Formats: sequence, structure tokens, C-alpha cells
Amino acid sequence: MKNRVGMVQNRQEHTHLEGFRVAVIGGGVAGTTAAMRLAERGIDTQVFEAGTGLVSGPPICHLHAGGNLYREISLDQCLTLLDQSVATVRMYPHSVNRRPTVLAVPEQDPGSLDSVIARLETLRERYAQLVELDSANKVMGEPADYFRLYQQSDLEALKVKDYRSITDSADQWMWPVAQSLDLSAMKYPLVLVQEYGLSVFRLAAEAQLTLADVPHCQLNFNHKVVDTQQTASGWQVTYQDKAGQSHTTEVDYLINAAGFRTGTIDDMAGFGRQRLVEYKAAYVAHWTSTEYQWPEIIVHGQRGTPQGMAQLTPYPDGFFQLHGMTQDVTLFERGLVKSSVQSAQPNVDARYVKNIDQGWDWDQVCQRTDRAIEHFAQWLPEFKQAEVGGKPLCGAQQIPGEDPSLRASDVSFDGERYARMEIVKASSALTAINKVLTQFEDAGWISPTSHYVMTRPSTAKIVSAACEFAVQRGYPEALAKPVG
Repeated sequence: MKNRVGMVQNRQEHTHLEGFRVAVIGGGVAGTTAAMRLAERGIDTQVFEAGTGLVSGPPICHLHAGGNLYREISLDQCLTLLDQSVATVRMYPHSVNRRPTVLAVPEQDPGSLDSVIARLETLRERYAQLVELDSANKVMGEPADYFRLYQQSDLEALKVKDYRSITDSADQWMWPVAQSLDLSAMKYPLVLVQEYGLSVFRLAAEAQLTLADVPHCQLNFNHKVVDTQQTASGWQVTYQDKAGQSHTTEVDYLINAAGFRTGTIDDMAGFGRQRLVEYKAAYVAHWTSTEYQWPEIIVHGQRGTPQGMAQLTPYPDGFFQLHGMTQDVTLFERGLVKSSVQSAQPNVDARYVKNIDQGWDWDQVCQRTDRAIEHFAQWLPEFKQAEVGGKPLCGAQQIPGEDPSLRASDVSFDGERYARMEIVKASSALTAINKVLTQFEDAGWISPTSHYVMTRPSTAKIVSAACEFAVQRGYPEALAKPVG
């Protein structure tokens, strides 16, 4: 039972918010973060999600704190992603997998880590500034330890050490890498950087459990928005419930957080927009022969070639998530599509929409996962022993504009009462909704001091619910367990 005294007290404090209603279309990372922030400000919010729960979309696994997966993106984007990642960790502390990332460049690759290392030095300075501004920003360890370089001689020396004798935490993370990575195939140095993981399941659990106890936030699952009409003072939203019955509701403001289907809501609302959508997948492998805690490993490569970037993301119990930026693994034929003059929604291939909405054929799961294992095993030979560990995590990523390399993106507005959250990376969601709240304050719809105290669930409850979510969605429970 909710605390009736607390409910009455908060309503009395925020009577100026009564009557101001917001609809959020979509319950992915963007819509969920929007709902959390709106609830914190005491705003009457309805979330419409066509699925059965929050954050059930694309394969999030990484904070992208400094954008170091991508050599091609600008320093400005990397600094933005760092700032956003720090804020995201503070908002969703229970969702973080606290393990570092190893960056490597193979000998056959034409690039080097020189520019990446120079960028890391700038990122370390920015992180130190953030920590100096507010000690609560120290979410990725000490700034001085943000990254460390390992030469081949360092790894060869580490390779012959007994794991139990190692006391340095960075060396402990690098030990299994030194044991198993093909060291002769790499350029040097390798980099160990404090870029962490993000659990989609624990994020979903933390938000869903928190919002379930907020009286002014309504989570509408299995509700599909089928029409939006602008009115003199806001929007009329028409939606269908699980039984297929149609309903309408009136709101003062509409937030389009529909993920790769954002363009369909733009079309309903009558707004044109130029964007790209890219369909991608990551794969789940099980490697029973390993008993050590692994860092994430990124082996850089040229996107779209057979030696495209390889990414190994560790979870407990021998499970790993795999990306390979090749057409045989993560990328797909005609997977990148763009909007048109006629529609703001890019036309995603029906085969890929089926995979997102209904799941994959098992033969295809096995074929693509085996390719992902083979792709990473060229750098980590022992990984050939890994097996298919579950169904892929797949989804489509929207990218506003025409630049497929854009990673730092947040929100755009049409008129006074419509915002579309166009995040590419999960960590940008908080920036997006904060800009919307600034618009609310500037318009006088909410007070800058309006606040509602939400009760966050315990770590144990979050992990338990996250494990249930993972199993319900057909994934190994290990993907919901904490790392680090």
C-alpha cells in the first residue's frame, strides 16, 4: 500500500502541477528516463509502451563513456558522451557493470591507438574536472586511474604470474587477457580504460519498481498509440489496449520516445524529419572453460570489412555478448535505411522488423552466433570452444540527420508542445529529458523547485526483478546479474 500521508503532502506542495499532463510514447531507455525525471518533478505522466515492460529494446551493454569503441567520432562527441555517462551512472547506480574495457589494434589494421590515447588524456582531464566540481561524479574510479597502457613486455611478464599473487586491480583484470589473447597479433600498447557496462535488465527493473509506487506516473504496457491529433491546448492521443479496444486521452505535452519507430509518431503528428535507422544484433555465447572475471575487450577494425571491430562483453557464469562490425555478424544487408520526403519513418526491412517483434528462427540464431564466435576467436583462439548461449539481442538504432557515425544526440522540438527524444546511445537520454524540463520551466508550466521524492528499491530487489525480466524475455539470467 502506498503511503497516503506522503501522497497528500506531495500533492499539497505541488498543486500548481495539477492539470499539466504529459504523454510519453515509448518505454525504451529514452521513454523510461523521461518518465523517471518527470516523476521526480511531480508531473502527471502517462507512458504508452506497446511491449510488456520497460526497456526491452536494443542490445545495450556499454556506457560509451568516452566513445572509445569508435575511432572515427569527434572529440566533442566523446566529451559529451563522458559527461552524459557520469550523469547516467548517478541516476541508475544499480545498473552499472563495474568492469573496465581493453582496447586493442591488430597488426593487420592500418590504424593505431595514438589518436585514441591522446583522446583518453583529454577525457581523463575532463573527468578530473567533473570530480573536482562534485565528488559524487567519481563514478568510474580515481581520475588518475582512468586508463593504463600495457606494452607487450608488460603482458608477457603478467602472463607468467600466478593470479592469486596479483594485488594490483588493473593487473588482475588484464591477467586473463595476457593468458589468452594472441599477443603477437597486436600493435602496442594495449589500453585498459575505466569504461563500464550497463545492464538493460537492471535498468528496467530499477525504473519499473520505482515508478510503480509513484501515484502521478501511469505505466501503460501492451498499449499501442495509433493516432495523435494536436488540439488548441495540447494533444489528443488515441491508443489501443491489449484487447484491441481504442481509447483517447488529452494531454498538454507529447514526448515522442518511440525508438526506431519515432518517425511513425512524427508522421501521425504531421512533422517531417530526416533520419537514419540501422538494424543491428549482438549475440550471446557461453564459454564454460573460463573461470576468470574478464574485462570487456574491443579489437578495433574497419567497419563493414571481414576484420571489422570485434567486441566481447563479459557477464557472470561464463556468458558473453558479442558484436562484430561485419556483414556476417552485427551488420546486415540493407540494414541502414533513411527517411524520405513522404515519411519521417525509414522503411526497415520486414525481415528485421519480424526479428525485433517476434524473434529469430533458431537456425539463424545458431548460424550468426557461430560466426560471431569465429570472428572474435581470430584474436582469442581459445574462444572457439564457446557455444550458442541464447537468442540474440537485436534492435534498430535511430540516428537523426544523415551522418551514420553520429553518436551524441539527444532531443529536438517541433512547436511548443512536442519533443522527440532521438538518442543514439543510452547515456544521452538524461540530457534529452533535462532539455525538455528546461523548456517546461521557461514556459512557466513547472516551477524550478518542484520536486517529488521517489523511493528507490533495494539492490536485492532490483537484481531479483532483473533476473525475472531476463528469463521472461528469453535470455540467460546471467545477463541480469552484476559484474565487478
